[in-house]
Amino acid sequence: MTFWTLMAETQAVMAYRIMGMAGLWAVTGTENTRMVDEKGPAFAEAMVAGNRAMMSGKRPDQVAMAAMLPLQRRTASNNKRLARRGPNFLKMGG
Repeated sequence: MTFWTLMAETQAVMAYRIMGMAGLWAVTGTENTRMVDEKGPAFAEAMVAGNRAMMSGKRPDQVAMAAMLPLQRRTASNNKRLARRGPNFLKMGG
């Protein structure tokens, strides 16, 4: 389930950000920079967690779960934050 949750939340975050770039979703002016800046640390954290699980002798499914959890926490946080911002109706009307 973690994999599917990660995938669904990733798609939602991408949709919010793309709509934000088009002016249809209310995002902050720093959202595009934030989108780029968060990738390196998020994947580094996932890699460390996966490696740590692997080196401690965990099963392959446990290693995958350990690597996915840091990414899923970030996508869940981004999804919640962006969903709260809502559509950008004020700018769409004029």
